[in-house]
Amino acid sequence: MEALVAVMIAVLVGTGVYLVLRARTFPVILGITLLSYGVNLFVFISGRLAVNQPAIVGNGPASDPLPQALVLTAIVIGFAMTAFLVVLALRGQGETGTDHVDGKRDDGGEG
Repeated sequence: MEALVAVMIAVLVGTGVYLVLRARTFPVILGITLLSYGVNLFVFISGRLAVNQPAIVGNGPASDPLPQALVLTAIVIGFAMTAFLVVLALRGQGETGTDHVDGKRDDGGEG
């Protein structure tokens, strides 16, 4: 189970880094979102990976509620930031006429 979670974190972070390094605006936004998902999964798993165990009270190892609260807060903040970045990217594309992150067109001309 731990190996599967580690592979999922690695795939999310690796794909996120690849997309952040692209020259277009919307893949960068998707990359930032995937990076945040990978970090959220990492923080969530840091509270212990226990299957069929109670959250706080029980006979077995209890999971820590702090990472769960942090991830819940990060999800809300990440959703708001993604919405803001999409609106910002649409505004930039409308003003420059391109979705390159540096504002240049594909033909080498200025935006």
